[in-house]
Parts: sequence; C-alpha cells; structure tokens
Amino acid sequence: MSTRETLLTGWARVRGEMGQNERAKPMSTPADPRPLAGEPLPLDLVNTRWTDDDGAHDLLESPGGLAIWLSSAGLAETVPQSQETLDALVTTREALFGLLQPESINPRRDRELLNETLRHGCFRRSLGEHGSERKVETDSPGWLAAWQAAEHYLRLLEDNPSRIRKCANPECPLRFYDVSKAGGRRWCSMATCGNRAKSRSHYARNHRG
Repeated sequence: MSTRETLLTGWARVRGEMGQNERAKPMSTPADPRPLAGEPLPLDLVNTRWTDDDGAHDLLESPGGLAIWLSSAGLAETVPQSQETLDALVTTREALFGLLQPESINPRRDRELLNETLRHGCFRRSLGEHGSERKVETDSPGWLAAWQAAEHYLRLLEDNPSRIRKCANPECPLRFYDVSKAGGRRWCSMATCGNRAKSRSHYARNHRG
C-alpha cells in the first residue's frame, strides 16, 4: 500500500463514533499523545501522523482523536466534532502531505485538493466600531478547521517557505517551521530524534574497526 493510500486507511472505522451526538464535546479531553505539537496549523495537521518505537500512528484515526486535535489546536470551542469536520481535515491533510514532499507524485492533484478546501471559505472584511474587522466565513462550521489550515499554509509560503522543514531523521515524518534565528534547526525534537542521532553517531565512533 502506498504512503498516500495509508493516509486514508483505517480512519473510516471511526465514522460511526459521532452519530447523533456528533456535535457533543466531552467533559474532558485526553492529553495529546503526539511527540510534536504546537507547530503552525497546517504542519500540526500533517503531524497527526507519526511513527515511534511502537509503529505508525494516526491521531485522526484513533477514537477521540478529533477531539484531542481540536483541543490541542485551540479550535475546540469554534469547530464541531462532526463527521464533516473529520472528512474535511483528512482530505486537506492529504493535500498538505503531498505538497510537502520534496518530489510530489502528483502536485497538480495536491494543489487542486488544497484549492478545493480554500473554496469552502473566505475572509469577510467589514468596518466595525473600532475600525477594520476581518472574519472567517465558511460554507459550514465543519470546514472551518480545514480552511484555516489551508489558508495558513499559503501564509507560510508567502513568509519563508525554506523554513518549512522535515525532521532530519529519515524515518520520522514530522514537519516543523524553523523559527530559530540562524535557521539551523534539524530535528522535530532534540529529546527524541536528536538524541537518537547523537547516540547512533557516538556508537559508530566507538565501534569502528
């Protein structure tokens, strides 16, 4: 099965979780289990898939994963925990994942997927009591999170696309936006991938010959 296919594999089994109570939010949300969270929204969405010593994981595929991500991203109060939200996020994640590959297999398709998400919303400008105001409007609340992720990706491209990085660990799929002054960040986390690389290097130096 290809990497792109695995993006959509399995998450459908949580489709029935919401049912008639799809908009209801839990009283408390479990902690975010991902090794890297808090990146700009489009990268944070892509980072709902990761690997560790236990194998591959998909937060949006896991029970309660949508609620965890919305809470972690600060969207729990504005975005419904609905099937529409989940579908929109998975589709947008697929587009972002493809666009972030060094050599996208089908860049035209990935661009069109992202543009399709963008067509579901816009900024509505108006003059308020204290001056200019701007509000996001989407076709329905279920597209709000996906639209914000897609729109934020465009802003990252406008700002400094070279700062969008993949972890230097070839086995780690996580992405981050390098905000360091020198722009020399290499790892998703020094506590995980960074230390592992140092350990491998140290082992290799001490076992030569």
